[in-house]
Amino acid sequence: MADEKDKLKVVGTRVIRTDAFDKVTGRTRYSADVNAVGQLFGSVLHSEYPHAEILEIDTSEVERLEGVRAVVTREDIPGAKYFGGVIPNQTVFAVDKVRYYGDGISAVAADTPELAEAAKLLIKVKYKPLPVLSDAREGLRADAPKVFPEGNLCKHHKVRKGNVEKGFAEADLIIEREYSTQRIEHSYLEPEAVVAELSEDGGIKIIGSIQNLFSARRAVASVLNLPLNKVRLIQAPLGGSFGGKDEAVTVLFCRAALLAIKCGRPIKLVNSREDSFRESYKRHPYFMRYKAGVKSDGTFTAMEIDITADAGAYASMSPFVTWRSVVQATGPYRVPNVKTDVRAVYTNNNYTGAMRGFGSPQVNFAVESFIDEIAEELGINPLELRLKNAFVDGDITATGQKLNHKVSLGEALKTIAERSDFVSKWETSRKSSSRDVRKGIGISCSYRGVSLGAEGTDAASVLVSIQSDGSVIVETGLVDMGQGAATAISIIVAEGLGIDIEKIHFLNADTSRVPDSGPTVASRTTIMAGNAAKNACEILNERIKRVVSGEKDLGFEEKVAICFREGISLYAVGHYKSPKTTWDEENGYGDAYFTFVYGANISEVEVDMRTGKAKVDKFYAIHDVGRVVSLSGAEGQVYGGVAMGMGYALLEDFHQTDGIPDFKNFDEYLLTTAADIPKMEVEFLQNPDKAGPYGAKSLGEPSTEIVAPAIANAVYNATGKRIRNLPLTLERVLIGRELVRPSKRGSEIARGEK
Repeated sequence: MADEKDKLKVVGTRVIRTDAFDKVTGRTRYSADVNAVGQLFGSVLHSEYPHAEILEIDTSEVERLEGVRAVVTREDIPGAKYFGGVIPNQTVFAVDKVRYYGDGISAVAADTPELAEAAKLLIKVKYKPLPVLSDAREGLRADAPKVFPEGNLCKHHKVRKGNVEKGFAEADLIIEREYSTQRIEHSYLEPEAVVAELSEDGGIKIIGSIQNLFSARRAVASVLNLPLNKVRLIQAPLGGSFGGKDEAVTVLFCRAALLAIKCGRPIKLVNSREDSFRESYKRHPYFMRYKAGVKSDGTFTAMEIDITADAGAYASMSPFVTWRSVVQATGPYRVPNVKTDVRAVYTNNNYTGAMRGFGSPQVNFAVESFIDEIAEELGINPLELRLKNAFVDGDITATGQKLNHKVSLGEALKTIAERSDFVSKWETSRKSSSRDVRKGIGISCSYRGVSLGAEGTDAASVLVSIQSDGSVIVETGLVDMGQGAATAISIIVAEGLGIDIEKIHFLNADTSRVPDSGPTVASRTTIMAGNAAKNACEILNERIKRVVSGEKDLGFEEKVAICFREGISLYAVGHYKSPKTTWDEENGYGDAYFTFVYGANISEVEVDMRTGKAKVDKFYAIHDVGRVVSLSGAEGQVYGGVAMGMGYALLEDFHQTDGIPDFKNFDEYLLTTAADIPKMEVEFLQNPDKAGPYGAKSLGEPSTEIVAPAIANAVYNATGKRIRNLPLTLERVLIGRELVRPSKRGSEIARGEK
């Protein structure tokens, strides 16, 4: 495959994004821009409490209000009252009780958005407040408030390899540390929005800002008690998602559909930013205990890890998020004896689910901080310790998987260290800094399983249709949510057919037109849809070849014209199913993913010792993506990933007080801005993987998952202060702890003290 690079014409080049012109000219129509003839406007009434029994819902007053056309509650659901892709325990409207402050109680459809907003406040709800569970670490105690009758344990994953007690007995040094990461908001620019209307066949058609159409369709069909073929979901262009527009939008689809059925008219339902903050799921907060045994030469003998993840009020993707964490918790290092336990625990906080990184940013922050701390205890530099223990070809992971592909971690570490002059700067940064402003440098690295792996069956399909004039239409069930998937797949089709990318038109997903290709998650689109697209092109090329095999000098359009005259179909469905993976749930053992990607980051920081402000001056990122498909797109992924990781490291914290969010909008919630972005040096290692289209793998999540530990390690190098709790706030950097937060009225509400 190495020789293939010279033959490639489009893959790996810089191309203009397929959606660029529409977006920069404002022609793109997002969900909130969509309107239907005769539409009404919906608004949702949310809970007054994070935990309470619902005694009574009285909608009589609002139903009499002029201009209000429909009101729906739990009583109006004809099918299942709960949904969920893994554990179906999430509600469209609260059934017996509310479990978090964002739970929906009822929805109103009215002639105007303003009337709908005002009308919902006339709904009278009687509650019996219940004790609030806000700390996942307390959730498994016998006396903890129960979020669900069966208890608060959502999922427990474990990994067992070797004998950790034997490993610790063989160690020259045993070190233990605790780390924590915070809950954060996805912070996509576009709030959730949908338009639902009845279809002619007695079904429902919904267009919206949805990330995973087919899982949403299953939920809507179940709630409405309709067959799948009567539920049509259409993806509108997404103004960002980062994993956040799955269940958060699915629930809006269901509510809008229920209103449309009840009043017989189209319903438009658009969340305000305040609604989105209140209701949407977040990234999981993690509480992590790490214990390692090492020899004096830096060789690991054992690692024991215990992690508690805050699942919030519903399961969502917690079982899968925490599974990735348990697989990768020891980092990309050889550890002969491993014992890891990860528990997702229900609380009355906002539920947590998929977010870019999907269980990796949390454990990577811990293990990469831990590696630096171990290196200091041993008196060696952190690069040396990483290189001594880093995976190489043929190594065995913590789950017993042999790495039978090119393992480029050592190459990534050595290359990025050389580019940044890491060792010299690491040794001299603090010494050469002034008293008030300190400079530091930090390193981190990771390996990441590609696609879904043993989470479930992994397959995708792509439709490629060559038109009679030689132009091409491409469709798939996977979604471009701003990450450039449409461009990447179009590049692969252009390469496969030997045409210019300008000839290709990529259509947004529609459940009635394309096969179910699974969710757009796990950085799987390029490798899964890319393989399927390549397969479709091979099918079409073979058909064309059979008709015009003797006409070598003909152009693509001429060959296509001949095929159409001969009645040859130039429409093909390419399909790809991933290689087999295995997982023993009981013992936490198996080939978790069919291949992995590798990367390393280095951060240079400047810390103002008078204020505690840490500023990232320069950032280096290197990733082995197998093969770069779109060079500009790959660079953009890294730039965006670093910016997001900086927010996670330094600023963001969606804090809740007794289950009540402390923030309502972006005026209070801190995000990285353009002014914070440092100079970046980005490099890609290209070791084509036999599993990927033209050797390509993935990048979207790896680009952000190891940013925070590189920054935290740099801050320590600058100041000598080890911050083990994200984010690295001014207070933590300056005085080593968080200042006490002021009490909030929300605490009184949560306890029922009105």
